[in-house]
Amino acid sequence: MSGDTLAALAVALGAGWGSGLNTYATVLVLGGAERLGLVSLPPDLHVLSSPWVLGVAALLFALNFLADKIPYVDSINDLLHTFVRVPAGALLAYGAAGGVSPEVAVIAGLLGGTLAAGTHVAKTGSRALINTSPEPFSNIAASLAEDASVIGGLALAIAHPVVFLCLLALFVALLVWLLPKLVRLALLPVRRLTRRRQNS
Repeated sequence: MSGDTLAALAVALGAGWGSGLNTYATVLVLGGAERLGLVSLPPDLHVLSSPWVLGVAALLFALNFLADKIPYVDSINDLLHTFVRVPAGALLAYGAAGGVSPEVAVIAGLLGGTLAAGTHVAKTGSRALINTSPEPFSNIAASLAEDASVIGGLALAIAHPVVFLCLLALFVALLVWLLPKLVRLALLPVRRLTRRRQNS
């Protein structure tokens, strides 16, 4: 596999993974990197560097940034973003690999959507656990760590694709082990709400 293909694959899978945590941060990093000349995205993703796209992504990032810091509001925010993060992860991964070949783009899109779904479930499940703590500082710390992970992870994917892909493989292995536990945690708020309704 050539270096260009590895680089495109790292950005594609990084976009899928990052979207599962924060789609808007992912768009801002990729669009900003393209605008600054740090990465050359395929033609399908050149639109990410548009000032309009970056402006809307920045506004949505700011709103998400605030909602993500408030206990229980963050869980509702995660639930609503299920319909944003997973398809966005698939589309961004597909677009990022579009310059390699149609086959690679489709595979990257499938893997990107799967990564976005797995990362989203991991985030939602961990937030459900954090929300059992009475203080709000753990929510703020977790949210800041997630945003930093997206920015740092995508920067690594752009600058050192092989290192990023190795770390991503470790993340996937850990996620497969944790996923059943995280799914149960993600459903915890729904179960509590159902019990409250049944008891009332």
